[in-house]
Amino acid sequence: MPTGRSSTDTGAPHLERPAPVREGRKESVLRSLSDTRALISFRLAGLRGRSRRVAAYGLALMVLLTLAFAVAPAFVERNTARLTDVLSLLPTAMVGILVIALISAAASGGGRELIPRDQGVAYPVTPLTDHLGALLMAPLNTAWLLQAWTLLGATAYVVGPTWWLPLVQLPVVLWLVCATTIAQVIGWGMEWVRRGRGGPWSIRGIGAGFGLVLAYLIAADRLVPLLQGSPTIQVTIASLAAARGIDANYVRVVAELLVVTGVAVVAGAYVAAAVVRRPARDELRVESASYQPRPAPGSDLVAMMRTDRVGIWRSVPLRRGLAVLAVMPGLVAIAGGLEWGMLTILPGLVASGGALLFGVNSWCLDGRGALWRDSLPASPRLVFTSRVLVLLEVLLAATAGTIVLASLRAGLPDTAELAAVLAGSLVVSAQVVSASLRWSVRRPFPVDLRSARATPAPPLVMVGYSSRLALSTTFVGLFFAVLARTSWEWSVLAALPFVLLSAYRLVRTSNVWADPVERSRVVATVAS
Repeated sequence: MPTGRSSTDTGAPHLERPAPVREGRKESVLRSLSDTRALISFRLAGLRGRSRRVAAYGLALMVLLTLAFAVAPAFVERNTARLTDVLSLLPTAMVGILVIALISAAASGGGRELIPRDQGVAYPVTPLTDHLGALLMAPLNTAWLLQAWTLLGATAYVVGPTWWLPLVQLPVVLWLVCATTIAQVIGWGMEWVRRGRGGPWSIRGIGAGFGLVLAYLIAADRLVPLLQGSPTIQVTIASLAAARGIDANYVRVVAELLVVTGVAVVAGAYVAAAVVRRPARDELRVESASYQPRPAPGSDLVAMMRTDRVGIWRSVPLRRGLAVLAVMPGLVAIAGGLEWGMLTILPGLVASGGALLFGVNSWCLDGRGALWRDSLPASPRLVFTSRVLVLLEVLLAATAGTIVLASLRAGLPDTAELAAVLAGSLVVSAQVVSASLRWSVRRPFPVDLRSARATPAPPLVMVGYSSRLALSTTFVGLFFAVLARTSWEWSVLAALPFVLLSAYRLVRTSNVWADPVERSRVVATVAS
């Protein structure tokens, strides 16, 4: 028996719907800042036991390395020729940081997610919170960190030991922050265009136009004069002049960097809000398209490999990431005029980047479908072999695209150089595949790779993975760069033990995967 009128009863003036409360701009900003802090705490709370200690040590190591790179090179003995070279490259290095940050933000659809999309359904965040989270996530990237450390170290080397070094590095740090915020605005803007009508074709047109302009600048030898006229010249002058004290130009440059950074943060928030109001056409097209059935495969292995390939090429972040990986290192090699002897470095970069797109958590490609896939009447070792072959072919295909692009300016190689590049590509690809599958089985994560901003593992874990891959593949690349100066037989002989070691590690990981208990743990994790 009702004892009073409910809110659904009509004709009750005292139960009229209250007017919506409009939140002021200041309250909205404060709430977004509070939400960002809460989301960071939420991500950190997900760390358990050893992971929490590793994360703390990792952050402390990053801070110590940053301080070391900002100070230690100042005490290195200098000579005039090297000092002139480093000094002339400082403005260009600043521009390079902006360009790479821009491409990274544009390819990832506006930056990385502070919280995965499926986990954030119950806790919707504002576009400003999302924007601030993407800015905080940007430095948690090995490529960004290496560039920042290189720039800080080069500045310290040019200035030398002085008590004014903190003031010298201040404009450099502000430039890093400023470039990151500007790149974030451009990244959101590209995503806004991509989500409009004809967006993918517009983005392709922009990319093609950028490539043509870059090709013209390189062919006409106008790239270097253009870089020498960039605004980063003023940042460099103000930074280096601070070694003798602060002047008006230093104050002006610092103030301009702060203003531009603030404007970029505000502009990024507005563009991020505009992006949210548009549907994610790329992601929706993949999930709503009709696919014609294909002929039945001739064997279980072919069926498994076909399923794995579909999982990769239907994922929006993987398609974009692989395209960038195949093209960008090649363009950098063309711009830098790398010779065949130095091209042995590129396969390691491409293979590491490709593995970081999904390989380090390879079973997350299946998501909830892993439960169905594990129930198929197929041998676990066959499933593992399929994943190995598909990951290897993806890495080798991206590496081939990079080498072809780089060879356009490097000319024709001799036999030793070609053997060194090919052997090095095979070795680093096998190394990366064996490491990725080992990490995938040992430490899986539940990740939804349908989102264009998704990563296969949490940010700090990705920093650890990328550091280990970059270290090992760079060492191998330098090793084969030395072998490129010898006879081609030495490259082939040197590659053999590396490949056998990777095969041995893959066999051991396959044995772990074949264990039903271990496999169930992995499948249950990625499907959760």
